[in-house]
Amino acid sequence: MESLSRISSILETARDLTLEAAQAASASGRTIRKDGGQGASAETKRLLNSRMDKEVLDGLRIVIGVMSRGIDCSEFFADVVKNVASPTLEIKKLVYIYLLRYAESEPDLALLSINTIQKALNDQNQLVRAMAMRVMSGIRVPVISQIVALSIKRCVADMSAYVRKSAALAIPKCYRLDPSTLPQLTEYLSTLLGDRSFYVVGAAVMAYLEVCPYKWGLVHPHYRSLVKMLIDMDEWGQLALLRLLTGYSRRHFPARRAKKKKVKGGNAGGLGDFYSDEEVEGDASGKEVEVAPVMDPDLELLLKACVPLTQSRNSAVIVAVARVYRHLASPDCLSTVAGPLVSLLRAAVDVQHMALVNIVSIALEHPQPFIRFATHFLVHASDPVHIWRLKLEVLTLIFPHTDIHTKNLILSELEYFAKGYDKELVKEAVRAIGRCAQSQTNNAARCLRLLLRQVESSDGTLVAESLTVIRHIIQQDPQNHAKTVVRLAKALDTATNPSARASIVWLVGEFAGINDGNNIAADTLRILARGFHSESEQVKLQIVLLAAKIYAQHLNRTQPAAPTEENQGDEDKHPISLLFSYVLLLARYDLSYDLRDRARLYKSILSVPSSTQLATLLLLAPKPTPQAPSPSSGRESFTLGSATMVIGKDEDVHGYEALPEWTTPSRAPSPSLREPSPSTTSGIDTHRGGGAMSMSSAAAARGAGARSASPRIGNSHIGSPVVGSPALLPTVKANWAPESDDDDDDEEEEEEESEEENEEEESEEDEEEESEEDEEEESAGLLGAR
Repeated sequence: MESLSRISSILETARDLTLEAAQAASASGRTIRKDGGQGASAETKRLLNSRMDKEVLDGLRIVIGVMSRGIDCSEFFADVVKNVASPTLEIKKLVYIYLLRYAESEPDLALLSINTIQKALNDQNQLVRAMAMRVMSGIRVPVISQIVALSIKRCVADMSAYVRKSAALAIPKCYRLDPSTLPQLTEYLSTLLGDRSFYVVGAAVMAYLEVCPYKWGLVHPHYRSLVKMLIDMDEWGQLALLRLLTGYSRRHFPARRAKKKKVKGGNAGGLGDFYSDEEVEGDASGKEVEVAPVMDPDLELLLKACVPLTQSRNSAVIVAVARVYRHLASPDCLSTVAGPLVSLLRAAVDVQHMALVNIVSIALEHPQPFIRFATHFLVHASDPVHIWRLKLEVLTLIFPHTDIHTKNLILSELEYFAKGYDKELVKEAVRAIGRCAQSQTNNAARCLRLLLRQVESSDGTLVAESLTVIRHIIQQDPQNHAKTVVRLAKALDTATNPSARASIVWLVGEFAGINDGNNIAADTLRILARGFHSESEQVKLQIVLLAAKIYAQHLNRTQPAAPTEENQGDEDKHPISLLFSYVLLLARYDLSYDLRDRARLYKSILSVPSSTQLATLLLLAPKPTPQAPSPSSGRESFTLGSATMVIGKDEDVHGYEALPEWTTPSRAPSPSLREPSPSTTSGIDTHRGGGAMSMSSAAAARGAGARSASPRIGNSHIGSPVVGSPALLPTVKANWAPESDDDDDDEEEEEEESEEENEEEESEEDEEEESEEDEEEESAGLLGAR
């Protein structure tokens, strides 16, 4: 029999569920046509005006569903707002969602629901109170700004952390609604920043950054408690708090430095140094002065609190911690965040990009922390363009600081990609080899050998980029690369790329004056002149420039101080002079205007002996050594993790604010400002003083008619720790107290104290009820005045 009853109950339950599902499906099937169908609208209004909660709920679901598709549902405003006083939680939620969307378009009708929403602030359910606060602050009607401010004041002192968080999030909305409420909102923020619930403090920090980000007086007494709460907050609260504390630290902690004595010559174990504690300013006593940074204790507290956050699941939190260490700590501490940043390379592509941008920004100044992670920056076949560009840049930045094995690995990797099929990757790999040679001259010879192998390649892009980099390497030390120029001149027989041929001709011209003219420059010009007509324009320009340089070098060697007619005739018959005249004649009839103009210029300044010195200055002046900086050079000055650092130009991002400079010891505030006040440490404040956790004792004394603390704490799944009522503390102490002979006297005293406490609680209850009535009357009066 028992089994039959169980089966029948299961069948009845299944039947009920089936009926409810059918009703829900039929309700969802009713939609409002966009063209304004009268039948659907009338049916929806009938459901909204029904006396049955289920039909009202179905009508609201239809309206919210249509509203979510972008269809205008303002015609149902009056019918929806009627249900704002419904005791059903689901109906209230949907009505509040509708009000948030259409209250601004119907301000007069929205004001009719303000009183009902205000009454919801006294509901026993914390979710209802929080929703009421959210809706009231979300109704963007300026006339209710003072009512919103009063509601925030009430919710700031609520027992539920969820409601207090809603009050914190409502502060920026109220400020945008009416900026004149800033003084009141600042007081509420001061209270919320001292809350004992990390759930509330995170929202309060966000509100602080938006409303009054530079009122540091609100942060001073709560600095240490905020740092201690950092580990317990959610990710978004941690991001806001790290941003706040970074700016606070730069403004209020000076970058102090201390001087320590160090004996010259390694005599550190002397008795004089062992017993001496005085600081010295110079090394006149034979001691070197070592300057080491001394960290402020409060700043050190922040850095230690950030260490556990390096294991966060949120990549933005890891970047925020890296920003703290990058801009607040010494370079020796950057190894703490190097590993977490590198670990982000295993995430999605967008996260990899942001991690690499931040790694490059740090490595531009401090590459040492990333040396041991060199293998993590090797390019994968699946990496997109913007990822492997940054990886190659990181490899070139850490290259000078790695060991021989890692250097060989990096160069082999770059050589492999220089022979690839992707032209962009080939260019970047060749440029990376050049940066490696530039950053450490010891490896320039090997880098040059790698690049010379590419000159004979059939890929014109690879040859052109290789020659550009080779030219930079040769110009760094031209005396030791004469043979390299000869090898490049021989490559003119096989090189076909115009840029490559032009680079080789330019290099030959730069070496035209070595060994007193006994070089291959003139022979190279003779060979090039025969095929002048078939060369590209940029190669022709370099051939004419080569002829002018060779002729200027010849004039400087052979021309006497006062030339005669005989010397001038011999000069005209010299092979170099004839070769120069022949090249100018070829350029004279070329189709390029630029080429003809340059040939005319060179002829005019080299044909007159008095202008030889000017020609030498123009053609043979020493060239500065070219530098190939890192592509991201200059971004290290921007704040780590900012959008401006990713883009690279301050003028392209509006609203960028750099971190403040370190304050000086003379301007730094006293550390006593960061000592918590008695009200902050106790956590028990009066209702009008704004203490968030102070309502526990008051709520316990209100009785059955008022809001009780127990159902709200029971319904709250996220909140602050429960603080016991002061009236319960003597009882707890009595349980741990030793037994005495005067128990009867103690009992009588306790009875008298309990009577006095009951009288005080009754008086407090009356005062609070009066204050609530005053606030309601005040808000009603404000509404009526509006």
